[in-house]
Amino acid sequence: MFDAVWTNANLATMAGDGLGIIEDGAVASIGQDIAWVGPRKNLPGPATATYDCAGDWILPGLIDCHTHLVFAGDRAEEFERRLTGVTYEQIAREGGGILSTVRATRAATEETLAAAALPRLNALLAEGVTTIEIKSGYGLDLATETAMLRAARRLGEARTVTVRTSLLAAHAVPPGFTQADYIAHVIDTILPGAAPYADAVDAFCDRIGFTPAETDAVFDAARALGLPVKLHADQLCDLGGAALAARHGALSADHLEHANPAGLAAMAAAGTVAVLLPGAGYFIRETHHPDIAAMRESGVRMALASDINPGSCPARSLLLMLNLGCTLYRLTVAEALRGVTCHAAAALGLPDRGMLAPGLRCDLALFRVNRPAELCYWIGGNPCAGRVVGGMSA
Repeated sequence: MFDAVWTNANLATMAGDGLGIIEDGAVASIGQDIAWVGPRKNLPGPATATYDCAGDWILPGLIDCHTHLVFAGDRAEEFERRLTGVTYEQIAREGGGILSTVRATRAATEETLAAAALPRLNALLAEGVTTIEIKSGYGLDLATETAMLRAARRLGEARTVTVRTSLLAAHAVPPGFTQADYIAHVIDTILPGAAPYADAVDAFCDRIGFTPAETDAVFDAARALGLPVKLHADQLCDLGGAALAARHGALSADHLEHANPAGLAAMAAAGTVAVLLPGAGYFIRETHHPDIAAMRESGVRMALASDINPGSCPARSLLLMLNLGCTLYRLTVAEALRGVTCHAAAALGLPDRGMLAPGLRCDLALFRVNRPAELCYWIGGNPCAGRVVGGMSA
């Protein structure tokens, strides 16, 4: 006897290398887990509750594996400046950019941060997201970084969603520190103090961020604390971030607009996932796209994420990223949809979700579309008909 069955549905299971489509299928659960998946005609037994999906498509619950969801304020004024020709890098070097959000975030309480983030989270959940990663990085001191991580975890208590937190203290250098002194502060003070609230450690390795050597030091300290690592890599130039992430066995390296083929091959060999963030490239008008051909050749897994943040991607839609990934980067429909399901799960180190298969967590997203390609095709609108999280309708 199953606890629940979702039937009269078409399934995109993500099995194999494609979408793993099963037409006229069913999904059955026991407790929080999937117990059976297959054609409806082969359903082996009854269930306590049966849900007729009326021909909807069921995908694994969507996973947004790279967000900066918790912050205070906005950067609309900087957006106006960029429209006049001022660059993102120029604003950052003038003390704006990330440091502008740092000032606003330090002035906010933990409760205020969580309340401000809730509408952003709601928008993503409404599109079928069941797991989300949330970074810190707008505090740059122990008290605020910790408050951001706690606020992120509050969101997981306020809504039916799995929240994974990443400590991004190595995001920028705050006033009053040299770069070297701040990295020492991150390693000696912020990492050990904030570690209980973090599921992973991230860093920004780029020409307006931190050097490879500084990033190595942060990652060594993180791994000594038992925390996996992730990396903002090669967004604005090629500093060898892809290879650095691979050397540390990182869960993911994200952005990668300027990553070289050798670094991507090293990621593939290490099992590090390439997280593509087309919304950021679009918003800052980046014309140098990631080398998708080299990623395909190397076999590195490609994920997609919203990168929602106040400066370079104020986008509250993961479905939009499916379209941007296909139109800007020329991903296939299967690559895009696997990028927000099974490959996004791998980018967070969560092997228990991202596919429809027995034994995995019963996180489902239901969509009222005629074929999965519509999720990548439409710009705007939301065809999500419901979510299931841990076997329960959400």
